[in-house]
Amino acid sequence: MGSLFRSEEMTLCQLFLQSEAAYACVSELGELGLVQFRDLNPDVNVFQRKFVNEVRRCDEMERKLRYLEKEIKKDGIPMLDTGESPEAPQPREMIDLEATFEKLENELREVNQNAEALKRNFLELTELKHILRKTQVFFDEMADNQNEDEQAQLLGEEAGVRASQPGQNLKLGFVAGVILRERLAAFERMLWRACRGNVFLRQAMIESPLEDPSNGDQVYKSVFIIFFQGDQLKTRVKKICEGFRATLYPCPEAPADRREMAMGVMTRIEDLNTVLGQTQDHRHRVLVAAAKNLKNWFVKVRKIKAIYHTLNLFNLDVTQKCLIAECWVPVLDIETIQLALRRGTERSGSSVPPILNRMQTFENPPTYNRTNKFTKAFQALIDAYGVASYREMNPAPYTIITFPFLFAVMFGDLGHGTLMALFGLWMIRKEKGLAAQKTTNEIWNIFFGGRYIIFLMGVFSMYTGLIYNDIFSKSLNIFGSHWHVNYNKTTVLNNKHLQLNPSTVDYEGEPYPFGMDPIWQVATANKIIFQNSYKMKISIILGVIHMIFGVSLSLHNHTYFKNRNAVLYEFIPQLVFLVMMFFYLALLMFIKWNRYAATNSPPYSAGCAPSILITFIDMVLGNTPKTPLEGCESYMYAGQSLFQSLFRFIALCCIPVMLLGKPLKIIQARRQANRQNLTGATSDAEVGMTNGTAGGGAGHGGGGDNHEEEELSEICIHQGIHTIEFVLGSVSHTASYLRLWALSLAHAQLAEVLWNMVLSIGLRQEGWTGGIMLTIVFAFWAILTIGILVLMEGLSAFLHTLRLHWVEFQSKFYKGTGYAFQPFAFDQIIENGGTPAVEGAE
Repeated sequence: MGSLFRSEEMTLCQLFLQSEAAYACVSELGELGLVQFRDLNPDVNVFQRKFVNEVRRCDEMERKLRYLEKEIKKDGIPMLDTGESPEAPQPREMIDLEATFEKLENELREVNQNAEALKRNFLELTELKHILRKTQVFFDEMADNQNEDEQAQLLGEEAGVRASQPGQNLKLGFVAGVILRERLAAFERMLWRACRGNVFLRQAMIESPLEDPSNGDQVYKSVFIIFFQGDQLKTRVKKICEGFRATLYPCPEAPADRREMAMGVMTRIEDLNTVLGQTQDHRHRVLVAAAKNLKNWFVKVRKIKAIYHTLNLFNLDVTQKCLIAECWVPVLDIETIQLALRRGTERSGSSVPPILNRMQTFENPPTYNRTNKFTKAFQALIDAYGVASYREMNPAPYTIITFPFLFAVMFGDLGHGTLMALFGLWMIRKEKGLAAQKTTNEIWNIFFGGRYIIFLMGVFSMYTGLIYNDIFSKSLNIFGSHWHVNYNKTTVLNNKHLQLNPSTVDYEGEPYPFGMDPIWQVATANKIIFQNSYKMKISIILGVIHMIFGVSLSLHNHTYFKNRNAVLYEFIPQLVFLVMMFFYLALLMFIKWNRYAATNSPPYSAGCAPSILITFIDMVLGNTPKTPLEGCESYMYAGQSLFQSLFRFIALCCIPVMLLGKPLKIIQARRQANRQNLTGATSDAEVGMTNGTAGGGAGHGGGGDNHEEEELSEICIHQGIHTIEFVLGSVSHTASYLRLWALSLAHAQLAEVLWNMVLSIGLRQEGWTGGIMLTIVFAFWAILTIGILVLMEGLSAFLHTLRLHWVEFQSKFYKGTGYAFQPFAFDQIIENGGTPAVEGAE
């Protein structure tokens, strides 16, 4: 649990493995997922490494498996997924796997080739069947005397006359075939132009689509027959058919021959159907058998590939019998890693145990924060801004509370919060089934990954909705109202601008037990004024507390890294500056709430209450307050002018301390070191400013500042930038928290508009027509509520909350300049479907 607040302590280790045991040991470490290997061969080409042949064999096996997967998905066969992850096979099992995949691929390719050839024959026979049927009609028409005009046009007038006379037997040549329907119009135009109108084309559509054997697509074709005279036109027609990729088929002239051919074609089609069915059954059986083991095969191959890819990062010793690796490991898990190495050695049958040595280094180790399914999403929010520096304070555990709370301040509505909480609770209750689906929809994966965030945001929004007493723009009257209307009904209905006076008997004088009084929901004249003032002040108070908390967390970084100068010249002046200026601003709000009331007499009546904003501006500028009204006082408490002058003076004194404190201390430390002639050493005064070593000698620059190698001018500029950024940022960050007020007010007003402009239309109707109208309007209102107020407003509030944490909160103590710990873990590799990420790899 300690690593949740600060990253795990890491150490760099050197690992010696026997060649025969290296595979099994790396396999055990991959199952463990606690070791990040470094590339010890950064200058060696990937094709020149020791195990490149094994990696290529794995790539070839993956290619074959992807081919099988593609064919299985094409047939819609479900693939068995038990959810279990088999162990990485031994190297000798690779031969069996390769033989199995080779056999399946060859068998499947042979079946596919045979099926394609059979389908091609089936297509040709089907097209020939349609040609024989359609051309019979064409020949009958040409033989009919009614077509004398077409014959005359084709052969000339004299030939037409001779053809019509008895005893004259003038023969016409013809070709028949099929063509794609979309090419038919262009085909007909080309024939007319190329043959100069000396051909006669007849065509008929094939109603049913035909299957293309090459890709399985359904295509629509047409049958055509072209009549012509002479060999020259015949050659020209065939070339045009070839250009348009039309398929020509032999067609007998005699009707008896055509009938005989048609009967033979039908017989062959029936035989082909039988063979095709048997081929498809065999293909289906092969794919079903492969689908049962495909997932496990993928896991095994990817594990083998990951192991050999990792072994390529190792170095060989001079004897060629030992592999040397360097890796980052968590200090707390060294014993667990050693046990895994021992298991791997026993599995391989090696008698030489592996050696794991801790190394001394000044490199910055990777950052590793242990997470579970609950904290993982919050840690992802932090890492999206920047991975924490090594051993730096982790904002994630505090974000678990502050993030949903600040979101709820902007989104506060009991009804909308309930919808959001129920959606998050549903994903939490069904998380095992939903996680097993492994969908590729990015939007759904984002929602599902943040299910605990969504649930907490909904729960906190329900709480703030009760505080605001707001549920779908309406209020809950739980404890009654502390306001009483002492007017008669006629006076109330006739005076729209009538207001209740808190100084009279209209108000009981006691605060409401919880949240806002429901009477404010029916107020029209001053509801917005009251809520504006309330939510604006609450936003400033929450923002100041949040920023002071962030500055306080920087103390833990400075003390952990033993950075004494940062405590004295950064943390203390920053905290004092915030307290003297902005915490005092929040304190003035409580003083105003406590001292001024409508029931009080001057100088503490409601009319005498000064503006907090004007008072703060006068304090910063040193102005004298304006003359108050008669009977009122300029100040809220005795000695206010003296305290404000003192606070302003202390805050201004903090600025030069932040600006010059650390640079002057560094100059003093360097001069002292030069006087003592401690070349290459560090004086005691500078130890507090530089980073120490931890984690087995690994230097960490996460929270400290190493100034030994920096120029003095760079240090001064860096410190000046940070000072100006903090002072000016304190003002802008405080104002930035007003987004809590702005979005809360906008959300409430939008919900009220949606109620008045949509749902109230259905509530105004009476009778059975009113029931139908209310059902329709309610459905429309529900869609707009979920789509706009829950989804869009929720996303807007989420992004604003994210900005408040990234900029206003984390900038006070968080640097985020580290790099993430990416261990060699089979689970992540299989999930990503790729090779492991390693430090220093190309």
